[in-house]
Amino acid sequence: MWQGVIPAVTTKFRHDDTLDFKEMERCFRYLMEAGCDGLIACGSLGEGPLLSQAERIEVLKLSKQVTGDKPALLTVAEAATRDACALAEKAAKAGADGLMVVPSTIYHSNHRETVAALRAIAAAGDLPIMIYSNRLAYRVDVTTDMLEELADDPRFVAVKESSDDIRRSTEIINRLGARYDLFTGVDNLAFEALSVGATGWVAGLVVAFPHETVAIYRLIQAGRHAEALDIYRWFRPLLDLDVSTYLVQNIKLVEAMVQDSNERVRAPRLPLAGEQRAHVEQVVRAALATRPALPAIA
Repeated sequence: MWQGVIPAVTTKFRHDDTLDFKEMERCFRYLMEAGCDGLIACGSLGEGPLLSQAERIEVLKLSKQVTGDKPALLTVAEAATRDACALAEKAAKAGADGLMVVPSTIYHSNHRETVAALRAIAAAGDLPIMIYSNRLAYRVDVTTDMLEELADDPRFVAVKESSDDIRRSTEIINRLGARYDLFTGVDNLAFEALSVGATGWVAGLVVAFPHETVAIYRLIQAGRHAEALDIYRWFRPLLDLDVSTYLVQNIKLVEAMVQDSNERVRAPRLPLAGEQRAHVEQVVRAALATRPALPAIA
C-alpha cells in the first residue's frame, strides 16, 4: 500500500511559538517536488508530543494539502489508549490517509496490552496503520509474534521497524512475507534495511537532503546498489545526526544551514549551542564541500 521515501517532517514555529504554516508548506512542497512518496506529521520522537491535539490536526491538514494523491499520515503516540483513540478519530475526520501508531509512550506495556492498544486505536480511527516499533526509545517491542497476531486485521498495513537490529527486517519477511509494507525507521541503517527487502524509508535527514535520500532508495530498487552505496557512505555522518537525543535540534539546524529554514524549537528544547552546535555545523560543512553529483535514474 505504501512504499518509498516518506519523510517524518519537522514542525515549524514562529517567534511567538505559534505554528508557522507558511514555512511548513514551503518545506513540505520542496520534499514532494524532490520525489518523496508522502509525509508523516508530528513524529513521536520529534515535537509531536509537544503539540496539542488541535495543533497536530492542523499540521496534518496542511500535509494533506501538499501531498495531493500521495499519503499524509499522522503520528499517534499518546500515553493513554483513550487519548490515542480520540486522536485517531480526529485524524480520520480531518482526512488523514493513515496513522503511524506508537503503542505506548510512558507505560511499558506487555504483549497482551500492546496488542490490545493497537487494536483499539485501529478500531477508533478505521484507517490504514503503520505500526511503529522502537524498543530503544519506548521499551515496548512490537515483536514479529505480535505482528503475526495482528495480521488478521487488514487495517495494519505497514511496520516502521526501528529496533536497531537489522536482523529483524529479515525475520519479519521470512515469517510474514509481503503481509506488511516494511519501512526502515533508522536513518543510518537505511541502506542495510533496503538491501534486505524493506520497501520504504521513514526518513529524517531527508528534510534537508531529499534528492540524495530519494536517489539512494530508487537506485537500490533498480538494483544499482554500488551507486547507492557511494551516496550512502557520503551521507552517513549526516544520517548519524538522526540517531540522537537531540535529533530535532540537529535536523532543524541542518535545515537552517542547507534549506535556509529556521531552527526554532518548542521548549523545553532549546537550539543547539557550544560543542554540540559546532559538531553539527562541521558535519554539514564537510558534507556540502563533498556533495556528490547524483546519477540519472529512470
